[in-house]
Amino acid sequence: MKAITRIEQCLALALSSAEDPSCPPKLAGAVRHAVFPGGARVRPQLTLAVAQACGMDDPRLSEGVAVAIELMHCASLVHDDLPCFDDASTRRGRASVHFAYGEPLAVLTGDALIVLAFQTLAAAASQSPLRLPGLMHIIASCVGMPSGIVAGQAWESESRVSLMQYQRAKTGALFVAATSAGALSAGSDPQQWQALGDCLGEAYQVADDIRDVMGQADLLGKPVGQDAQHDRPNAIANLGLSGAIAHFESLIQAASDSIPEGPNAQSMRELVMQQSERLVPHAACNAYRASDSQTGTQASTHPGTNAGNNQSVSH
Repeated sequence: MKAITRIEQCLALALSSAEDPSCPPKLAGAVRHAVFPGGARVRPQLTLAVAQACGMDDPRLSEGVAVAIELMHCASLVHDDLPCFDDASTRRGRASVHFAYGEPLAVLTGDALIVLAFQTLAAAASQSPLRLPGLMHIIASCVGMPSGIVAGQAWESESRVSLMQYQRAKTGALFVAATSAGALSAGSDPQQWQALGDCLGEAYQVADDIRDVMGQADLLGKPVGQDAQHDRPNAIANLGLSGAIAHFESLIQAASDSIPEGPNAQSMRELVMQQSERLVPHAACNAYRASDSQTGTQASTHPGTNAGNNQSVSH
């Protein structure tokens, strides 16, 4: 069975366990709307791929970790789309939760998904209970304070922020959770897989910034131009478009190089490269470079281009 199919089945099972007749129907509908149909399920696929590379001796636990991380991700998207943040009307190509169900239910939907994530994780650990505290710590740290996705969202309310710190918290943290918790779910050392999560998380955010500027709403599944509209820190403002593309490619290479050697190392590297092509297709990058070269313009130039990725950005 393909990993993506199993993930969808496990997500459906997790939601069905919470859809008791006593649950408010609109809340249940909003929660389902937030999870299905999903996106590429990158984070849970990465969790299972790392767990498989580490032997996956407890499939139920690894699947529970994958589902928990995806539910956390879905919760973050619901909250990110709220009027107080992006005020996005679409997500994954259809109406955002607050647009479809209203702002109060959207807030509660995000809350419910966070709680359901931990409920799912706890229920999946019956065969390997000694791994649960470590898994809870990894996932909670990558969601909350001081450097999880909640903190990442909060950095948008500060007047100055390190771009690297912002990206690692808002996007990278859940990738670190995916790789580290994936390894621990299979009884392996999570530290060996943290670098992969760090690199992929930053690459994913840089790719999001690139597509936001290139206007690829079909790939983003949400409105484009959000970074400029909300004056948010982003890789383009720091590096320019050409610089951001080069940085993305270097992060993908670093991610591939960080994969621990083992029988499944090559398949993991292939997965990384597949995700790279999905995020920022080579054809689009080459077309931009060709256009930039022919016109002789400096489209990659921006006041922050030479400042480096760890620059503090005002917004």
